[in-house]
Amino acid sequence: MSSAAEQEAVAGGLATGEERPSAAVNGVRRAAPPSGVPVWPGAPTPLGARFRAGPDGAAGTGFALWAGGAEAVDLCLFDGPGPDARETRVRLTELTHETWHGFVPGILPRQRYGYRVHGRWDPWTGARWNPAKLLLDPYARAVDGEFALPPEVYGHVRDWPDQHVADTVRDERDSAPYVPKGVVVHDDDDWSDDRRPGTPWADSVIYELHVRGFTRLHPDIPVELRGTYAGLAHPAAVEHLVRLGVTAVELLPVHQFAHEDHLLQRGLRNYWGYNSIGYFAPHAGYASSGTAGAQVGEFKRMVRALHAAGIEVILDVVYNHTAEANEYGPTLSLKGVDNQRYYRLQPDARRYADYTGCGNTLHVVQPNVLRLITDSLRYWVTEMGVDGFRFDLAAALARAMHDVDMLSPFLAVIAQDPVLRRVKLIAEPWDVGSGGYQVGAFPPLWTEWNDRYRDTVRDFWRHALPDVREMGYRLSGSSDLYAWGGRRPYASVNFVTAHDGFTLRDLVSYERKHNEANGEGNRDGTDDNRSWNCGAEGETDDERVRALRRRQLRNLVTTLLLSTGVPMLVAGDELGRTQGGNNNAYCQDNETGWLDWSLLEDPGWRELSELTARLIALRHRHPVLRRRAFFSGRAHSADGLRDLAWFTPCGMEMTEQDWYAPAATLGMYLSGRDIPGRDERGAPIVDDSFLAVLHAGDRPVDFVLPGPPWARRYEVVVDTSREDQAQPPDTAHAAGETIAVPARCVLLLKAVDQGL
Repeated sequence: MSSAAEQEAVAGGLATGEERPSAAVNGVRRAAPPSGVPVWPGAPTPLGARFRAGPDGAAGTGFALWAGGAEAVDLCLFDGPGPDARETRVRLTELTHETWHGFVPGILPRQRYGYRVHGRWDPWTGARWNPAKLLLDPYARAVDGEFALPPEVYGHVRDWPDQHVADTVRDERDSAPYVPKGVVVHDDDDWSDDRRPGTPWADSVIYELHVRGFTRLHPDIPVELRGTYAGLAHPAAVEHLVRLGVTAVELLPVHQFAHEDHLLQRGLRNYWGYNSIGYFAPHAGYASSGTAGAQVGEFKRMVRALHAAGIEVILDVVYNHTAEANEYGPTLSLKGVDNQRYYRLQPDARRYADYTGCGNTLHVVQPNVLRLITDSLRYWVTEMGVDGFRFDLAAALARAMHDVDMLSPFLAVIAQDPVLRRVKLIAEPWDVGSGGYQVGAFPPLWTEWNDRYRDTVRDFWRHALPDVREMGYRLSGSSDLYAWGGRRPYASVNFVTAHDGFTLRDLVSYERKHNEANGEGNRDGTDDNRSWNCGAEGETDDERVRALRRRQLRNLVTTLLLSTGVPMLVAGDELGRTQGGNNNAYCQDNETGWLDWSLLEDPGWRELSELTARLIALRHRHPVLRRRAFFSGRAHSADGLRDLAWFTPCGMEMTEQDWYAPAATLGMYLSGRDIPGRDERGAPIVDDSFLAVLHAGDRPVDFVLPGPPWARRYEVVVDTSREDQAQPPDTAHAAGETIAVPARCVLLLKAVDQGL
């Protein structure tokens, strides 16, 4: 530290030094504990707070905190909730392999606690220990209280006059009244009465939803349960999921998270939850049963209810960064435990390496960080019952020292872990750092959000593709991205919309983002929407525009559910949900972000919901629509019938030249006779065959139906030009017949009587 900065740091009673305990002896460091509460040695594992029987059967709680560079650790016990709770500090005197630990008899479940960690204050080397700040246990299984962000919760003097060096001046004000506390939880649930659905990847249909937003306005859920885990477990919520036919819900983050300071200052909150601070605790704000530990049981009951309905639970997890932001952010947990080893720092160790766009990046190469993440993942699988994870900005986790490395420690550990390698693993295969875009590069255990599918389908239906080559790849499983290393078509999670970006309805209603309500001057959110408003920006009374929008929605949903790969829908898209053109509603914890269930009362939107359910049911019935292996495009029989064929409007198979020619129409033939693999009893899998005709042009087009061996007759199964989607059309055509395909339309036809 420079002499000038030292003088600043001690001015006004602010200190830079810290008392030091006695030196280590035989690898175990000890310091004299304060009198009062008894502390027994305990054990360094497991980490966190575990209620159990101690020596001689005495009930109590074992506490263990990894804090490698610390000089002392105080366990802080609080006699109740709220800022006025009395604090009792207990020095943990045992240090084994960088873990401070102790057993405190008489500490029972519902006990609130935190830590104060002593050590050097030297931001120039990345050391930011400050015992004035109460820290949340990284392994806390429940959290009580909300994170406010007054100056007291910052490890540095946030309001220091010279902001250039403010992060170097240690703040001595006590943060305990302003931060949540961990809660001791006891739950010996062994899940013996639960049956996981175990849906194969190829049969999965994912439904991305927000626990609070999905249930907050549901009229059939009791008011006191809306916006909670119990609300999602309510029969009214589960019934909608079952009626749709989805096999898994992908929950936006439910780890305990904090709200960013810039949002709080504008009277907003972090709605999506991508700002985690507690990787073992279900977010307390989504609990109807209180925050003194009952939220854990409520989450488990939600998982059980979904499992009983045959629905898997996938968590969207944010292990790439935390809510502590950069050097100017608050000190809430890891920053005060061991900043140097929990976070990636720049060569100037005052600064953080930021591959996430959120101020910091967890240093996953460090063994203790890797342990934190994998312990958390295993906990949510084995003790909370979840079935898989979607990893936000997964490329940041796959970085070795700097570059993304598919042999990185994180991916290697996951691949060999006997628990984690068996669950569903979904990568968001990019981050914001150099070389971070890794679509198609993750190893075989992983599936990936396929943003090239999203962009291509959007471009096709707004008639913005130069040709149909890219569309062909996306419809048939994206073999150009995933046909390597034993990967399968279900490595591609196909989606048209996700939580970030336009809703499906807004995608066909707006060409520009309208994020003014976020308070950032409409600067936030992407400008690359690939949307088309069908002739009017936003809501309109023009019935011609409204009808075209509804047709485009049917086209997009139908395309998604007919494509090979794993389809992902966003909650509410099947209802025509709108965010008013906001394509970054991360801070809209209000009607903008919540589902409006009254849309089901509108016949137009109810028809969209019914079509979505019918298409999902069609997908479940027909294995040709959910193949487990890539198409070969080769004939497997003497009649020349191939498993996949492409046709032009004249009824001829596409040539190489056709793929490069401008076109708005594509015919895709899927043969149910040549499905690789066998069923559970070892029998060949045989299904119907289908011809899908996708036409994005603004005028009708004549299409000649292919003759033998492809079929002798065709039956129309889906026609998106029809407003009435409650029942399938009852229309048949002879092979060789020329049919008129309406403008901007998908026709799905079942092929009858194949062969020569």
